[in-house]
Amino acid sequence: MSGFDKREEGFEKKFAHDEELRFKANARRAKLLGAWAAEKLGKIGADAEAYAKSMVVADFEEAGDDDIFRKVRKDFDSAKVEQSDHQIRRTMDELMGRAVEEIKTGK
Repeated sequence: MSGFDKREEGFEKKFAHDEELRFKANARRAKLLGAWAAEKLGKIGADAEAYAKSMVVADFEEAGDDDIFRKVRKDFDSAKVEQSDHQIRRTMDELMGRAVEEIKTGK
């Protein structure tokens, strides 16, 4: 195997690793967002856990963050929970940072 082939293989492995971490971080962020939203919605115990898990499922509806944002927005509107779009998106960003950190530290 030439040096070029080894380098290409290294890049491919790094790309696959980065994609796996991104997938895990997105799933963890969705669950954390679900827990945050469940609290705002007054859900506790098994209901809160089920809601958080439903966020992970909702995150697979389409690429990007719009699917889970729309779910939270819709649920908050239905329950008359006062949160602006900006507040929800800011929380999503903060929770992504937390999810990435938890994955890096093995939590």
